[in-house]
Amino acid sequence: MAEKLKFDLVTPYRLVLSADVDEITAPGVMGEFGVLPAHTPLLTTLQIGELTYRQGNELFHVAVNWGFVEVEDDRVTVLVETAEPADEIDLERAKAALGRAEEALKKLSPEDKDFAVMKAALDRAMVRIQVAGRSR
Repeated sequence: MAEKLKFDLVTPYRLVLSADVDEITAPGVMGEFGVLPAHTPLLTTLQIGELTYRQGNELFHVAVNWGFVEVEDDRVTVLVETAEPADEIDLERAKAALGRAEEALKKLSPEDKDFAVMKAALDRAMVRIQVAGRSR
């Protein structure tokens, strides 16, 4: 049994991370889930949220936006639209995006076609602010 997981975090634009880790916690569509070495094979979807991974005693936080997770043979591959490690998030930009999304949602009803888009923008901004706060 492996003592570590081989973890690759990939967006359409870049390889964000490739590392050996001890544990991963991710925001699944059906709820948060964790992966440890010797985890059973798994293919699932992610929602907007905070992905956390542990190396030794240190935790690292990443804001992720929709994607997929595959776990097989102590290898975890996460494919997401965007991934921002806590230390790469521009907090002021995230706060501005939150304000824009809040203002837009005030003018929309749930039946409006742009409501879901703006709700997702609000969720992304909130997660980015949360994750950015973890590195400060």
